[in-house]
Amino acid sequence: MRALVIDDERLARKELINLLSQYDHVEVVGEATNVDDAKEKIDALLPDVVFLDIQMPEKTGFELLEELDNVPHVIFTTAYDEYALKAFQVNALDYLLKPIEPKRLGEAIERLQKKLQDQSPKTEEVSSYNSSKKLTLDDQVFVKDGDRCWFVKLINVRLFESDGNYIKVYFESNKPMIHKSLNALDERLDEKSFFRASRKHIINLSWVEAIEPWFNGGLVVTLKGGDRIEVSRRQAARFKDLMSL
Repeated sequence: MRALVIDDERLARKELINLLSQYDHVEVVGEATNVDDAKEKIDALLPDVVFLDIQMPEKTGFELLEELDNVPHVIFTTAYDEYALKAFQVNALDYLLKPIEPKRLGEAIERLQKKLQDQSPKTEEVSSYNSSKKLTLDDQVFVKDGDRCWFVKLINVRLFESDGNYIKVYFESNKPMIHKSLNALDERLDEKSFFRASRKHIINLSWVEAIEPWFNGGLVVTLKGGDRIEVSRRQAARFKDLMSL
């Protein structure tokens, strides 16, 4: 597994890299000192997992995850106990408190290895985190709303809704906001799985439950869970072709 170590403290990076060197199946492909550096390294090095410090100067580890379109597996590392609860709320793969204990690191790596083995070959491909690759149902995004944070697989997101300069993300009973434009997101999403229903909505096609005619040649799509989304007349013909109607 390819690992990237992200921490602003040089000694902390070196200590963790030294610990990871004891695992033959873990390759540390690089290290990053801050959020901007980390974004570049993630795009260039395509890690399977990032060991991510939460508290860094200028931007936090959480802010890094918010800026990524597609998030690799994450193991948080931090010296601050106060972040423990938030890290678990974030449903991260694991959480390691500094100074990192070799036994806890071993448990985290074992958990990660099991997760990678459980995934389909498609999601294990090293290209899965390539920034130019279309986002598929197997990919995940990071969503933060106040102190609540989630790693959400796109297969579980039924709807994206534009709201000013933000996008509302619909999954389960949650509707948190992310600071992105719907146009930018639309360009990244796989058109086989997601459909731009209108200027305001992108729907997950796997969540479509019913389709009915609407005014002026448009359509109304009902998603599993009850959300009703209008498909504009301009998009209705394309949607019918896509759904083989």
